[in-house]
Amino acid sequence: MNTSDQIIKLAIMAVGGQGGGVMANWVETTARACGYAVQATSVAGVAQRTGATIYYLEMAPQQGRMQVFSQAPSAGDVDILVAAEWMEAGRAILRGFVTPDRTTLIASTHRALAVSEKSVPGDGIANAGEVSAAAEIAARQLIMFDMEETALSVGSVISASLFGALAGSGALPFPRDAFEQAIQVSGKGVEKSLLAFDCGFAKALQEEAEQEATNLAPQLHPRGPAHMVVEWQNLAAELEILPASLREILMAGLRKTVDFQDISYGREYLARIKAVLQHDTAARDYLLTQEAAKHIANAMAYDDLIRVAGLKTRAARFVRIEAEMKPGADNLMKVTEFMHPRAAEIVGLLPAGFGQKCSENPKTMARIDRLFNKARRLRSNGLFAFLQLYTLGGMRKWRLRSFRHAMEVEHMNRWLETALGHAEKRYDLAVELIRCRRLIKGYSDTHSRGQSKFDKVLEGINLVAERKDAADWAKRLRDAALQDEKSEALDGALKTLRSFA
Repeated sequence: MNTSDQIIKLAIMAVGGQGGGVMANWVETTARACGYAVQATSVAGVAQRTGATIYYLEMAPQQGRMQVFSQAPSAGDVDILVAAEWMEAGRAILRGFVTPDRTTLIASTHRALAVSEKSVPGDGIANAGEVSAAAEIAARQLIMFDMEETALSVGSVISASLFGALAGSGALPFPRDAFEQAIQVSGKGVEKSLLAFDCGFAKALQEEAEQEATNLAPQLHPRGPAHMVVEWQNLAAELEILPASLREILMAGLRKTVDFQDISYGREYLARIKAVLQHDTAARDYLLTQEAAKHIANAMAYDDLIRVAGLKTRAARFVRIEAEMKPGADNLMKVTEFMHPRAAEIVGLLPAGFGQKCSENPKTMARIDRLFNKARRLRSNGLFAFLQLYTLGGMRKWRLRSFRHAMEVEHMNRWLETALGHAEKRYDLAVELIRCRRLIKGYSDTHSRGQSKFDKVLEGINLVAERKDAADWAKRLRDAALQDEKSEALDGALKTLRSFA
């Protein structure tokens, strides 16, 4: 009991592929080299990103006799908590592992989305800002930055930059060369691991002076033929005459629509925004236009076969994959694309009039479905498959004459007309109607399900549009639609609404 206050208790929370076990071994090696007795245990998490593995180490100076250590961390009894992903830091705080009287929290601010976040029909991404606020309160010492990016920038993995941040924090009473020696003793990827360690160490020292919970998005600069760059600059300059509070989100929407199609398409986006702005007012902080700026851009940049193929053949994607997979002379990389187009996607590529006729003929749709509705695996690292995808992705000039585009424009116009029709007398309802567009996203079946939910919600809103609580009902219906994939909550809400509407 007299030496229990000398025990250092360290927990590492990491998921598969982040090198949590490697880091635990490095810490153990460092401590033993510095004359400490160490015990290391691990509790495996659940697969598919629903739980992290917890590596737990207790260490104390050698006493000349066997020391007894705990095998698992306890709430309120952890000196150092290392989280290899930002939400793991949040989970550690919730479990009581991080306390303001003793815990040094070292966490990477990058996100690796959990299955539960991806499977939600709407935006299921957890609020990283809440974790930042909790971490500021819960930890005695806080070191946080994007350690994933730090490691990738030098061709290493996050465990090395985490180890560097741990050394730089000063939470362990060991010299820097002892940490570096542990990496060298491991004998694997030593050079790049040391580079990542050095970066993590340096940033940890900076963090003690100034902490940054989030990374600002890099400033993007257009590249291309001079005349097109000038066209873009002229288009972007039109934002200067719009309210200052809207310019940032409008620039993001403008970039998205131009990237999706071309500069003329960006002008269409701004024209729609200006039409919404005519129904808005500074007294409401332009809330209607603020919401429309985001959702109109998403509606205009819909996912079709052309977009999917274009994204799969972008040079930046292959650069990212190579950075992650690290192919070499003895480690070749092959990329397999999974394509499963339905009849609706094929007909969507046809000319608008012809596509309309095909979609109205069940026999034609069935024949097209038999021909094309098959799972395909294309090796895009090979010339033939790459050219197939590249050719399809290059059909963006054809897109505006396609049946799919005609459907998207018609659906978008009806949505905006409905929403803006309420703006003068029922402003809050108009805002909620604009927000309903978040129900539609994705590709293929996902898009169809979202559009079906969207139409159901609008049908329900029409039943109560004249009521004073119409905006509240619109929000309730939208939230119900986002709760589950099968629309059970939405159907229940609609049944309740129809009972009195």
